[in-house]
Amino acid sequence: MAFDADLLQKCSDPSLKPAIVEQFVRQAGSPDPLAVTVRSGSRIILVPPAKTPEQALETVREHVGKAVVRVGVTQYPAGIGVRDVSELTPALVDPCENIRMGTALFGKVWRIVLKWYGNPTAEEVIPQVLDDALDAWKTGKFEGTAVFSAPDPGEPKSVERRREDVPQASPAADPAPSEVSAGDPNKAAIRVDLSGIGGRAP
Repeated sequence: MAFDADLLQKCSDPSLKPAIVEQFVRQAGSPDPLAVTVRSGSRIILVPPAKTPEQALETVREHVGKAVVRVGVTQYPAGIGVRDVSELTPALVDPCENIRMGTALFGKVWRIVLKWYGNPTAEEVIPQVLDDALDAWKTGKFEGTAVFSAPDPGEPKSVERRREDVPQASPAADPAPSEVSAGDPNKAAIRVDLSGIGGRAP
C-alpha cells in the first residue's frame, strides 16, 4: 500500500511514534480515503465504490447501526460515540481528519494493550504489542475489553514528565539551589523522591 508519508506526519496524533503510525495505517488502513468497508458478523457486505466524499458518506450513513462500518485511510470505525447518523460528518472521508481521528483512537487502543503488557519499554516486545493492538483495532476487542468505548489509561509517565510535576525544592530543603538552576537537571532529580508520584500501582 502506498501512503503519503508527509500527510501521515502532519495529521497523525502526536502521542504515537511515526513508525507505529506507519505500521498501523499500512496494516489496518486503506490507501483510498473514500474506502468504506461494511461487515455483518464475519460476512463482508459488498458496497459500490464511492467516487465522491458525498457517496462515501451516504454509504456510511446507510449501514451504521446495522453493521460494522469502517471508513477512510485508517478504516476508522464510523458510528463510535454517535447517537444519530446525522452526526456523521464529511471529516470521516477527509484524509487528514480521518488520520487525525483514527490515530487518536488507535493511540488509546495502543495504550490499553501496552498497559496490559505492563507498559514494557524493551524494543523486542513492541512488535507483539503492535500485533495485538492491530488485532484489537480490527475486532474492537482486547482480552474481553471493548477498546473503543473503554477509558483511556493515559500515557505511562516517564521520569522526565514526572520531574515536571515535582515542585521546585525550597532553599531549606536544597543545600545547593544555584546548582539546580544552572547545572545538570539530573542532579536535581536525584534529590527528589519520585516514588510517590503517579499514585497507582501498575
